[in-house]
Parts: sequence; structure tokens; C-alpha cells
Amino acid sequence: MNTDERSAAFAPYAAVAAPLIDQAVSSDDGAHDIVHILRVFRNAMRIRDAEGGDGRVLTAAVLLHDSVSVEKNSPLRAKASRMAADKASGMLTAIGWEPGDIDAVAHAIEAHSFTANIAPLTLEAKILQDADRLDAIGMIGAARCFYIAGRLGSGLYDPFDPLAQGRPLDDKAYAIDHFETKLFKLADGFQTATGRLLARVRHDRLIQVRDLLIDEI
Repeated sequence: MNTDERSAAFAPYAAVAAPLIDQAVSSDDGAHDIVHILRVFRNAMRIRDAEGGDGRVLTAAVLLHDSVSVEKNSPLRAKASRMAADKASGMLTAIGWEPGDIDAVAHAIEAHSFTANIAPLTLEAKILQDADRLDAIGMIGAARCFYIAGRLGSGLYDPFDPLAQGRPLDDKAYAIDHFETKLFKLADGFQTATGRLLARVRHDRLIQVRDLLIDEI
């Protein structure tokens, strides 16, 4: 699929996507690929339909929010969103964006990260954070969690104590522990009213995934 065809998936902001899409993904990480970015875009547009916001700024921020890849187990992980924001600023400057819009995109990218723990100050930043976190819960979130665990060499669960009732949680060793250490906490931190409504549905699905897994093992 060529650039124009991929950009068309980001309608009505295909013109924004066209010069950025080739730099949107910087690794072979299937949990942070162009399909993830497209899902985040659709989440963001759904929230924007209800909440408002600058669609052009939001689209650029979505496209470039994972443009610098840092593995989950890297000591640089907390800096990944800052690195992506810097890369985005350079790219947008090169294609003639206005400084104020560049700053808005950079802030949204930097503040989207859970690990960075930076408060989103603009509506676009709040929407991006919500849209990205929606992709970390629900069925998609569970699938991405297990994918990343396999990528990093973790097990699915402790066969003797899967719910960590008698041991410390360890999401580096077991994928299912990541539900408790992070994923179940995300729904309480959404920034927009629309995001919170969508998150509640996906949070409930995530609990079902955990419960079904425990039932089957």
C-alpha cells in the first residue's frame, strides 16, 4: 500500500497524514505499529466529535506519538514521549507548520505517555492521552499486553499462583500481572467525559478477559 492509500485512512485529514505517515513508526513492534496508530486516530476522532478540539493538531500528534520507539523494558522508556515530541517538532518545522501549532502537537505527544507522568494541559493533549489509553484496555489492550509479553520473553502467568495471592506482582515475569499493575488502573485517569464513558466499557471487557483466562487455567 502506497503513502497516498495509507494517508486516505486518516480522512478527513489525509493531507496532514501524507507527509508524516512514513515516519510514524520507527520499529517492528506490532503493538505500536501503523494499525495501532490508526486505531488511536479513530478513538481520537470519536472523542473529538463530542468534545471538540483542533483536528489538524490532533491528527499530527496521533501520527507521531510513537515515532521514537523505546522498548518497554528500556531504562529510556520514560523519555520516549519527549524524544518523539522533539522529532515531531523537527518534522513539522521542516514542512512549514506554524510555531504555535508545533508546540501544541509536541505537548500532546509528550503528555500522552503513562510512564512520563506529564499532565495534559490542552484539549488535544487530553484527547490523545485518552485515545491512546483506550487502545491499552479492552480486548485490544489484552491482545497487546500478551503480544508485548511474548516480545520481551515473559510468561503468561504463574501456574501456581496466577492471581498473585501469595506473591508480589511481577509484570516483567508474567503478562497477567500487568493487568493489576497498570491496565486496571487506566480507566480512572481519563481526561475527557467521552473518554471516561468509552473507558468504562473497555475496562469491563478487560476484567472479563482476565476472568476467562483464570477460569480456563
